[in-house]
Amino acid sequence: MASSPNNLVSGASGSIRNAIVHASSSSSPQPSRSDIDALISTLNAAQLQGAHYIYPSKYLLLIFNYSADSAVKHDPSIPLQILAGPGSGKTKVLTSRIAQLILTHKIAPESICAVTFTNKAANEMRERLNKLIGKTKTTSLKMGTFHSLCARFLRMHPHAVGIETNFTICDADESKKLINELMKPYKDYMVQNDIILTESSAASIISKAKAKGHSAATYFQEMEAAEKQMKRVTNGMPPRAGPGQEQTKSVDRILAEVYIGYEQILKENNALDFDDLLIYGVKLFSHHQEAVLWCKHMLIDEFQDTNTMQYELMTAIAIRRCVTIVGDPDQSIYGWRSAEVINLSRMRKDFPNTKQIFLEQNYRSTASILRCCLAIVSEDKKRIPKSLHTSHPLGATPVLAKFDSDKEESNFIASEIKRCVANMGGILKWGDFVILLRFNALSRPIESALQKEGIPCRILGGHKFFERMEVKDILAYLQLTDNPSFNPAFIRAVKVPTRGMGDKTLSEIASLATKLKISQFDVVEKVHDNKLPDIKPPIKRKITPFIKTIRALKKMDEDNTPPSEMIRKLVDVLNYEDHLKKTQQDWESRWENVQELITFASEVESEATPPNPQPSAPSEATEPSSALRQFLQSSMLSSEGDNKTEEENQEKVTLSTCHAAKGLEWPVVMVPSADQDTFPFYRTEDVDEERRLLYVACTRAQTLLYMLYSHTRQVAGKTKQKKLSDFILAARGKNEVLIHSSLKGFFSYDVPRFLPEDRAVISEVLRRPLPDEAEIESRLAEL
Repeated sequence: MASSPNNLVSGASGSIRNAIVHASSSSSPQPSRSDIDALISTLNAAQLQGAHYIYPSKYLLLIFNYSADSAVKHDPSIPLQILAGPGSGKTKVLTSRIAQLILTHKIAPESICAVTFTNKAANEMRERLNKLIGKTKTTSLKMGTFHSLCARFLRMHPHAVGIETNFTICDADESKKLINELMKPYKDYMVQNDIILTESSAASIISKAKAKGHSAATYFQEMEAAEKQMKRVTNGMPPRAGPGQEQTKSVDRILAEVYIGYEQILKENNALDFDDLLIYGVKLFSHHQEAVLWCKHMLIDEFQDTNTMQYELMTAIAIRRCVTIVGDPDQSIYGWRSAEVINLSRMRKDFPNTKQIFLEQNYRSTASILRCCLAIVSEDKKRIPKSLHTSHPLGATPVLAKFDSDKEESNFIASEIKRCVANMGGILKWGDFVILLRFNALSRPIESALQKEGIPCRILGGHKFFERMEVKDILAYLQLTDNPSFNPAFIRAVKVPTRGMGDKTLSEIASLATKLKISQFDVVEKVHDNKLPDIKPPIKRKITPFIKTIRALKKMDEDNTPPSEMIRKLVDVLNYEDHLKKTQQDWESRWENVQELITFASEVESEATPPNPQPSAPSEATEPSSALRQFLQSSMLSSEGDNKTEEENQEKVTLSTCHAAKGLEWPVVMVPSADQDTFPFYRTEDVDEERRLLYVACTRAQTLLYMLYSHTRQVAGKTKQKKLSDFILAARGKNEVLIHSSLKGFFSYDVPRFLPEDRAVISEVLRRPLPDEAEIESRLAEL
């Protein structure tokens, strides 16, 4: 039996309750649009007061589906923005709208353009459309990513934009190789003038310039204008010149010259890079109408992630102004990749009669989780006001927990996962849990805690901590210090940073080592000490700093210097942070991993038994004989057990960055390190984007959400004081007001109790059968 309007909402004020009753008391068997709009408005107001839903009626479900139905059936001739909240079924709405355009409005499939950001999303849409309209019609659609769409039409109309039909698409690796060749003439000059610019960073800057539509010529003009302005500011004084240099070059001038050379090489080789596909696509569609006359309706997914060129592609293709976009400004988290959330407002300006429809029905999360998420994101005063509702029950209140240290926080995560699994009697498995991190260096103590509890885990779209490049670089130096005969460590360490020793040189070293039956490190050390003649090509001058570094580390090891201090000294001698800046686009995250390695070393030191260089009994000989060796052993054993077969470890707890988790969902979400230096990230330039990132992380949760933070956290081996993120502090302030008003708050400071009614809610939301009580008792006994 359906609930009465009086039972729809609890915790709302009397005036709100009366408004809901009035709005839902229409005598018409089918509520009118004004009835539904009025009810939605009052429900939004109720939610802001801390109200929650108990047993939604069929009438409420009708309200929730009303917006989706309106979006699907919207007049094709009027531009439409579907602002779809997380878990609102946007893919279903988008595919249903395409089917509606074809089946109801009789628009030919080949006249419809549907654009996604990934091939995976395009394939998912195809699969759904195959079932809705059949494979023949689906195949006729012009569907794919922006890049694939442009490549397709550039092949059809190449001469219109001055390229050949058989142009080659240059991938990211090829682009970097070309840019590296163009930068070689500048290498010595940059070294002499302390200019840091690598092919990776140059490629990234050029790509961002192209994403904004800035050609090499435009970039060069802007650079020259900036230089003239700088000369005016500095009274005409030029920057310092390197030895023998008549004309000084700034990093911007070098970049501009490389950019011009890069464009020229691409043109000479009849090649386009990924950004060029968009640039030439805009040229084609803007200036050659015959290339776009076929398009009667254009649909774009994840519109909040579009950049300048992708927006211009839309305006060029949609000449009939028949456009549908789907996006969510609250989930705009890729500003660092040139995404421009402002494109939503640009569209409303360029397409004045654009209609906005909000999809606010969430099919993923419990009501408590949604209320908490909205409390966080609503602090962004520039956001488009919108809400989220669900027909799911209230569910457990999200947990906000504080710990004395990050180690205690990590141990809680592991033990709480085990407690959840036991209390749910098999409903929840390891694979139902995700730990979402602002940056991946935070994974190390959590991986360790999970391992100690015997909980299998995986890293989504990345490597476990001790498998990461920068961690392995540092460990290679320390392994070589401890064991100079370990050739793999030598091969890795001698390349970091680059010393002008290529594969041919390393092959010569390896051959000589095999011939003399010594290690490869022994070869270079003997060459350095004049005990062996230099090889061809000569290496003595190149390996001198390397030999000195290893010998310095060896001396520190003999003096029993703590490994954390050895790592600090090593990264300083190698200037490793600058090395990362020069070679890695994501250098900040990688440098955080180096700092976390120092923290790990400090923890090993504090827990280690004193070194025992002269064991008195055979059983004692199994212990490492130095602090360095203890550290290396702990590092290697931290991944012990990860080599089980996939069948044995099919269910695994997921660790992921918040960015990588976008678009995914899990029954249980844990967000550790919810402190001020993490959310927002201390290096950020866009605080609002950081708030949206936390919102994206929290809205991945279906039934349980945990936000965790610590009073202290180890950073580079030193204890740092931490405080709760301002994003959560603001929501917690609202939380206290609600509790004081006898309303249910956004957060609970206690873990879920897993009473029968709690298990029933989780079972209902996940659509899984309730566990047997005997099974629960058995699992709790094991726990």
